[in-house]
Amino acid sequence: MNSRTIDTFSLIGRILIAILFWVGVSGKIAQPAGTIGYIGSAGIPLPTLAYAATVFVELVLPILLVLGYRTRLSALILAIFSVVAALFFHAQFGDMNQSTHFFKNLAIAGGLLQLTAFGAGALSLDARSSKAGLAA
Repeated sequence: MNSRTIDTFSLIGRILIAILFWVGVSGKIAQPAGTIGYIGSAGIPLPTLAYAATVFVELVLPILLVLGYRTRLSALILAIFSVVAALFFHAQFGDMNQSTHFFKNLAIAGGLLQLTAFGAGALSLDARSSKAGLAA
């Protein structure tokens, strides 16, 4: 596989991961009271603050992933977020739907850890800024 194909696949992968978070956050933004109540029912302290942090993480960090800006840090935070969400909201293994969501979140975290390890690739702002830094 040539480097242009790898870079294109990396960009497409970042976009697909971002879409998943944007779909999830759209419902949270549409129903803030219900989401805050759900967060509180899971035993998360300060559910309103947790809601605001969740909206930020699921809305802003995926934008950074798509742009390939601060990709490694954004991907790491999203990976941690995905594991925490799995543990607090999807760990009812007797419920097949929740079990599926639990392992889906772990798989997402795995993909995000790949981005953390290897970065965004050439089609990213990170790559442009590192080239600019080398030229300076």
